[in-house]
Amino acid sequence: MSGPVTVYSKPFPPLKHDLLLRAARGEKTERVPVWVMRQAGRYLPEYRVAKGNKKFFETCRDPELVSELTIQPINRFPLDAAIIFSDILVIPIALGMKVANDPGEGPVFAEPIQKAEDVDKLNPDFDILAELGYVYEAITLTRHKLDGRVPLFGFSGAPFTLLRFMIENVSAGPNVGRARRFLVECPESSIRLLNILKDAIVRHLVEQIIAGAQIVQVFDSYAGELGPGLFFRYELPMLKAIAYEVREKLAERKTDAVPMVIFAKDAHFAIEELSKSGYEVVGLDWTIQPLHARRVAGSKVTLQGNMDPVMMFASKDEIRKGVKEMLEKFGTQRYIANLGHGILKDTNPDHLAEFINAVHTYSEDMNAVS
Repeated sequence: MSGPVTVYSKPFPPLKHDLLLRAARGEKTERVPVWVMRQAGRYLPEYRVAKGNKKFFETCRDPELVSELTIQPINRFPLDAAIIFSDILVIPIALGMKVANDPGEGPVFAEPIQKAEDVDKLNPDFDILAELGYVYEAITLTRHKLDGRVPLFGFSGAPFTLLRFMIENVSAGPNVGRARRFLVECPESSIRLLNILKDAIVRHLVEQIIAGAQIVQVFDSYAGELGPGLFFRYELPMLKAIAYEVREKLAERKTDAVPMVIFAKDAHFAIEELSKSGYEVVGLDWTIQPLHARRVAGSKVTLQGNMDPVMMFASKDEIRKGVKEMLEKFGTQRYIANLGHGILKDTNPDHLAEFINAVHTYSEDMNAVS
């Protein structure tokens, strides 16, 4: 696959709806913006129709289909952002990991990393446009097809989360603890692997932004498993470096920086440190108390989250009640509403619509009287 070159050579359409970007930058907003992790996906009947029998990674490599899947929830719901349909595991694959199955169908990687020498098998100098150009082509295509309706997210997995998949083959079963054990048994190889991943993540995010992503999120889905000791020793320095190096490399390529979001699931112990790590937005999972997060994070970052995804299975009245309570605790400024993790596959789309509409309605009402 070549680089992010599509049939489009003209400039991107102007952005007509910048509410979420203003919230990310800490600017005043007339209401709270909302998007949902995994909003482009299998809970939507139109997704299942469009994807058909295509394998997951095959779908990810089809820019036209990716663009369609990305825009589907924007056509259905009054969301304030789109997020490109892709997967965090495209980076390990680009580094040379061989795929055994699609996610959810057993072990993802045919030969997971099991010992220090396995790190030497990776190819950190991979040609990023050749290996991941399909992602950037999809982003450019989607930016044009969105026609400025909402901003477009790019994303990547974080170093430890990717390392965990590469070592434990997460969908394979009970390998929990193997990745953390690797950190303490093979510290030098662990740091080398984390740096390889960090460098690939930086390159991937930069190319996404150049291709048209207007905001990016780093998903650290297993951050909390590290606990304070291992997180602060191994992962936080990598996350800080990602935020710094993405901006540095964008400047070298004369491209404007975009807001960056860090979502470190279950890392309650690190909210204060994450709020000072160089990201404009700190995402929160559903187990964190909003008032505590506000107090610890301070006033210089935007918070994002954090309704429990299972609340989408509650009645519409309960969803509205939950949204109201959430907004009362977070407030309506420096805040982006979201679920505390990805939307679950059996969610009724009408219940998600209730969540989105409630965020807009209640936050507008709260702003009107403030």
